[in-house]
Amino acid sequence: MKKARQKQARQELTRCFFHKNHMLFIAALAVGIAINCSNLLFSYLIQRITDVAMGHDITPLWRLLMITAVGIAAFFALEWLWSVVKPRFVTRAVRQYKSHVFTRLMQKSIASFQREGSAEYISALTNDIAMIERDYLPQLTSIASLAAVFFGSLAMMLYYSPLLTVAGVALSLLPMAVSVVTGSRLAVREAQVSQRNAGFVGMVKDLLSGFSVLKSFRAEGEAQRLFNQENAALEESKRARGATAQRIHMLGEGASILAQMGVFILGAYLAVTGQGVTPGVVILFVQLMNFVLSPMTELPPLLASRKAALALMDKLADNLNENVRDTGKNIPPCLTQGIDVQKLTFAYPDGAPVLRDVSFRLEHGKSYAIVGASGSGKSTLLSLLMGASPDYQGQIRYDGHELRGISAESLYGVISLVQQNTFIFNDTILNNVTMFRQADPARVERALRLSGLSALIAQRGADTPCGENGSALSGGERQRVSIARALMQDAPVMLADEATAALDAQTARAVADAILDIEGLTRVIVTHRMDARLMRRYDEILVLHGGTICEHGTFDDLMARRGMLYSLYTVSQADEKPA
Repeated sequence: MKKARQKQARQELTRCFFHKNHMLFIAALAVGIAINCSNLLFSYLIQRITDVAMGHDITPLWRLLMITAVGIAAFFALEWLWSVVKPRFVTRAVRQYKSHVFTRLMQKSIASFQREGSAEYISALTNDIAMIERDYLPQLTSIASLAAVFFGSLAMMLYYSPLLTVAGVALSLLPMAVSVVTGSRLAVREAQVSQRNAGFVGMVKDLLSGFSVLKSFRAEGEAQRLFNQENAALEESKRARGATAQRIHMLGEGASILAQMGVFILGAYLAVTGQGVTPGVVILFVQLMNFVLSPMTELPPLLASRKAALALMDKLADNLNENVRDTGKNIPPCLTQGIDVQKLTFAYPDGAPVLRDVSFRLEHGKSYAIVGASGSGKSTLLSLLMGASPDYQGQIRYDGHELRGISAESLYGVISLVQQNTFIFNDTILNNVTMFRQADPARVERALRLSGLSALIAQRGADTPCGENGSALSGGERQRVSIARALMQDAPVMLADEATAALDAQTARAVADAILDIEGLTRVIVTHRMDARLMRRYDEILVLHGGTICEHGTFDDLMARRGMLYSLYTVSQADEKPA
């Protein structure tokens, strides 16, 4: 069953090469065959001209020269046509393949992608696709061309001398055996290079993402050691692949030379002893042996490269098909009744429960704060509300619809997310807010106003570059962009996970106020900041302790109870006092 699914997934990928690309492929195939078969014509002309020069034929030399001139002209025309159609076929095939892979990748849920990481996909769209472009796509025409010239050469050889043909085929078995024995090793080497490259990409991504951490902890030496280690391992795997390919080529070439020399010596003997073979035929056989040996020596490495490319596509297909929420019903992008959580229990794999028997109700249009000590389960609860994992016990219902039965696509139409570590694209403020879509100017103006970005836009302009991951913006400005982006989504629910944790107190209050000022939106905010003024603005506060809701209510009510919230608030105020 798994192999059948893998085969189907691979076929889906390979179909990308030919979508609206069949005519270019057929043209490239036909031109490639014609170019290779033109070599048979030139071999024939060499034989005829040689025999004329030796006085064994009365065919006028000028006629042969005219045919040769026409053949050369046709050959150059075919080569020019080949230089046009083949690159166009390959370019379109690669473009469609990468576009399909990225489309499938975008179908994954947020949590699924976070569990898998990006290194495998970066490698697949860079190193692996380069190997497919270099070794797999050209084969699609090369194999047919090699087959055509192989059978054409055998037919000509049989016509001129069956005896020499039998000898040539027998001698050809040597290079073919060498290629078969050594060719499969190349697939193993290619797989090793792909694996090493994925590890290298992941390591570089980690080191560059943690650049500030490395510098602040003075761990540059350790980072350099890790880089050098992975870099050396990658280059060693590439060296081994290159050495294997070179040895296969060397052995194949050596065996081919032995086969050709054997045919030449036997042909010369037959010509000298007058056994129906002319010098021109001997030269013809030497030429044709190239076209017989070429498929025998080239085909096994080609098939090995094909096998390696298909293995890379199988690996990519498995990754694309893993953790994809492709089932579930669609629900309207609205919230009228609210969100109900009943007896929610959740544990990470091989771990103790993080949440235990959690129940609460979130009414539409109200604002809620989720607070608690570190490790109490706040972020886990929020991630489950956004569909991070279906592996929970209990129920999470949006307007009565169980979350596990909702399609990921329609779920993301109901919720928007503001995270602590907001990702900003290296583009303009406007494109980061609209997510590169054409948007109604009135909607954009509303999102900028409600998020508090209007002053920044008035001062610097909507086309201001944000820099790599928002390096040209302050922390508060980045969070405001994130809020405006969420507002542009027009989702009825906004989830904010420690959105102000990395900001100074004044900026944090401004960002929190911007979120709480938005009306008609259900806001669920995970926070550790105990600002009394802000806490009083929430309709309800849920206090988590040890994975359970130990108390809930308004700020003033909970403070009057002198329970867990009172303790958290007291500790936070003590921490904020200057020493």
